[in-house]
Amino acid sequence: MLPTIVLTAGLGTRLAPLTRLLAKPAVPVAGKALIVRVLEWLEREGVRDLVLNLHHLPATVTGIVGDGSQWGVRVRYSWEREILGSAGGPKLALSLWPGHDGPCLIVNGDTLTDFALSPLIAAHNAARAEGAVATMAVVENSRPDHYNGLRLDADGRVIAVVPKGHTEETWHFIGVQVVESRVFADVPANTPAETVAGIYRTLVANQPGAIRAWRVDAPCIDVGTPADYLDAVLRVARAEGQSTTPVVEAPWAPDQSPAVIDPTAQLRDCVVWPGAVVGAGAALTRCIVFPDGQVDG
Repeated sequence: MLPTIVLTAGLGTRLAPLTRLLAKPAVPVAGKALIVRVLEWLEREGVRDLVLNLHHLPATVTGIVGDGSQWGVRVRYSWEREILGSAGGPKLALSLWPGHDGPCLIVNGDTLTDFALSPLIAAHNAARAEGAVATMAVVENSRPDHYNGLRLDADGRVIAVVPKGHTEETWHFIGVQVVESRVFADVPANTPAETVAGIYRTLVANQPGAIRAWRVDAPCIDVGTPADYLDAVLRVARAEGQSTTPVVEAPWAPDQSPAVIDPTAQLRDCVVWPGAVVGAGAALTRCIVFPDGQVDG
């Protein structure tokens, strides 16, 4: 399997205030941290050697993941003094595979999906002969008001990046891609840089066919905003046969106490984090109750 980088360094600004307590990849999703669900999928797909990049609240990620052996993988960490972005981060992380100059797998650590990686890798390998340097997994963009889109030609070449708010048919990048290491060669060391919003835009304009898309039929669960997070937890809980009234997350640290919910409380489509207290007679709908939060009826 290719060298694999999972991007977990971001501030998670859109997910605030949840990310004031935990890095986004560490937030609980129906009984498991988001990053654990990502690692479990990658292990099923044959990934054994991973690097996670870190910046924001790094101990909340390392405290859960450790060396990865619990999930059958080897995990190492790339530490960023400042956030280096979706291109600068991989540039630094690739130094942990000295001498590697071929393709790598890059996965966003804040999105849940589940599809076979081998066809994506095979598609990229085939496209390399035609000058492709990156192949991005995409699904139909069902929310163009919410997500930027990719415009593709009939052969799956990316021909434009379209800002959100558009009305045309586009494709949505789901945060999984195979990228040639040389894409990052010209990124200055320890300098913030972006792929889709930076390097790829330039390549699409100047080197037609350099960026490819691989269409997949797969779930894509975004954990971007608090509303997205709530929907993600409820969707996963329902898919796994858990109760969603409410979803009560287990403690993620030894010094945490479980949530306390009075039996007379009525909660519908809620997520209750460890340490929260929901009192008698409380009635909540579509809420996230934080640790140390107390809700009285």
